[in-house]
Amino acid sequence: MNRTDVGYQPAEVDRETLGRLYRRRLNKGRATLGELFGGHVETGSQGAWLTTAEGRRFLNCGGYGVLLMGARHPIVTRYVEEQLHRHPVASRIFLEPQAALAADALVRVAPSGLERVHFAGSGAEAVETAIKMARTHGKDRLIATHGGYHGKTMGALSLTGKALFQDPFRPLLPGVDHVPYGDAQALEELLRTMPGRACVVVEPVQGEAGVIVPPDGYLRDVAVACRRHDAFLVLDEVQTGLGRLGTWFGADREGVTPDALLVGKGLSGGIVPVSAVVATAKAFSVFDKDPYLHTSTFSGVPLAMAAARGALAAIEEENLVARSHELGADLRLGLGDIVRRHFGSAVSAVRGRGLLLGFEFAEPGIAGDLLIELVMQGVVANHSLNSHLVLRLTPPAILTRAEVDHLYEAFDTACRKQAARYAPTGEGGTVHA
Repeated sequence: MNRTDVGYQPAEVDRETLGRLYRRRLNKGRATLGELFGGHVETGSQGAWLTTAEGRRFLNCGGYGVLLMGARHPIVTRYVEEQLHRHPVASRIFLEPQAALAADALVRVAPSGLERVHFAGSGAEAVETAIKMARTHGKDRLIATHGGYHGKTMGALSLTGKALFQDPFRPLLPGVDHVPYGDAQALEELLRTMPGRACVVVEPVQGEAGVIVPPDGYLRDVAVACRRHDAFLVLDEVQTGLGRLGTWFGADREGVTPDALLVGKGLSGGIVPVSAVVATAKAFSVFDKDPYLHTSTFSGVPLAMAAARGALAAIEEENLVARSHELGADLRLGLGDIVRRHFGSAVSAVRGRGLLLGFEFAEPGIAGDLLIELVMQGVVANHSLNSHLVLRLTPPAILTRAEVDHLYEAFDTACRKQAARYAPTGEGGTVHA
């Protein structure tokens, strides 16, 4: 048969064949992980639910921050479908309306003072863009935080505070320093040694480090230190932005306007990958002068721009920022009570803000085993790349009362089944706001 005659083939293969294809064509380790989580084959999604080839449904409280509005939200789907059938990819020669409209919609919800937008395809690409933007202003030193996560492309990886991911790829970018997260004084002391040369990249809450919430006033103090020492401030809100923390952006909580703010994950609406850098006019000025200085073939592609517009519309129309705040507070308390009741002092902390929740355990193994047990009980959660002690939940803001009850029941069952292996006698851990 001629290859051109194959045509469209449905993505339906049996589990054994799929495992073989993963091992031969994709990644052996990924295939092994799939087996560890039960060998399920996901074939569909709608709202808060995943569906497998066998017809089993899982409540999806994972997705690493992508699915604030759930899967295939009707508003996002409508925007994308209309664009798909009209004009999915642009020539990049003429002006195109979707990119302009998406940029305007994003600026309207961003912190005051951010006026220019550069679109990209992933969070790591947004980080790379911010690094280059800072370089155009003479900032040749980079400062990030221990435990921070900013992606795995070479520039972004230089900032990611985890030797496990960095070591196989050294040497990385030169002139990179890391300071303790939450310690604005340590940042200030380092900035004194490089006046006018630094680009500081920080997260409002460290997601991959295990949902580390900084002290109140930290972002504000970081911003003050950056202004005092003429540093370029980048807030990485790829995971925390667009309502995930119960505010439009983590920056809003302390009234901070960075030089550049990074957006991703939720901007996709869970349909078409897209990220963005939203910057001040001053930060963006060199890019304004030369539109070819930093480009990408699929930057601002109309289909992704439609997804971004749909995502922003869905968040606004369904009041998902406020819903994230309210639901997150309830889940942090309810799930915290459950995990402490079963594991006692084996629970080090329950942390979170909005619908970014972390459960830290006192010894290795518990978080991973509980993650697997949750899958067995019909709930998908996250591990934390920079902390093996933390189980992380990033549920959608659209959960109904029945779905919340299902989550509580599954979480209770999973904790009960694993607790006998780990939980010591004595007092329980503490729940942190």
